[in-house]
Amino acid sequence: MTALEIVKNKIDYHYRHNPEVYARVRIAHPKIELDRDRVKILNVYKNVFRIEEYSTGVPKCHTLQYTDVLTGQFQIVE
Repeated sequence: MTALEIVKNKIDYHYRHNPEVYARVRIAHPKIELDRDRVKILNVYKNVFRIEEYSTGVPKCHTLQYTDVLTGQFQIVE
């Protein structure tokens, strides 16, 4: 099992059992900076997953790649 498959399985597990998680996100484009904020995993696809965050008070959706987890740009804080 590759590291990417492990990441996909972990995201899929959270999506199915507890989609609302605390996450740390640092992505340059589009600029997203969250530090231990609550996000909801909305959908899980083959190459990407979608999250919804509430940091500004208004829900915003973002599409992230599984490689963002591998590079440390997205972390689930447990």
